[in-house]
Amino acid sequence: MNEGEIDRLQVNQLSDRYNLARSAVYTRLDALGIKPEKIGNKAYVSAEQLLLLDELHAFIQTGRSTAEFLEMKGIQRAEASPSGQSSGLSTVQPEMMQFIAAIAAEMASRFQTPAPQPNPLAYFELLEQACRNGWLLRTSELAELLDLPPSEVDSYDSFSEAGFVFTRAGYRAGGEVAWKVSKPVK
Repeated sequence: MNEGEIDRLQVNQLSDRYNLARSAVYTRLDALGIKPEKIGNKAYVSAEQLLLLDELHAFIQTGRSTAEFLEMKGIQRAEASPSGQSSGLSTVQPEMMQFIAAIAAEMASRFQTPAPQPNPLAYFELLEQACRNGWLLRTSELAELLDLPPSEVDSYDSFSEAGFVFTRAGYRAGGEVAWKVSKPVK
């Protein structure tokens, strides 16, 4: 294993990794037949199991189901590794249990709230508010809104972008340049 690779990960970290409820993580573990390894009072998944979980997560993010993933991967029972040890997938799982696990995983994935898609035009509203209210924006704030490097923003005394005019207007607390937002005179 290369330096920097994960050889195992605590099960309690999977909720954050996939932005899922704990129950949904366990539903996925069950669907894949993954039995975490207990070390002391902590449970871990191996690097191989983590890869499979990552693949499943990416698959579900494309709008497909856990059941489709299981079918695509042909996951029904574990194949023994050359050492004779299980890969962590259940070696004996009756068809009915597989079916129930697949349904549970599918239901859990459908009840997840998808991450809201960012509004690509939201920055116009923010610039409009700054213009209307006379707010002075920091270089870092303006650079983030316009998706420009702060050094580029700082290289100007005044510039136009996205239908607004930005003019240096002193300094803000912390020493950053303050920018006045206005609209060009028509």
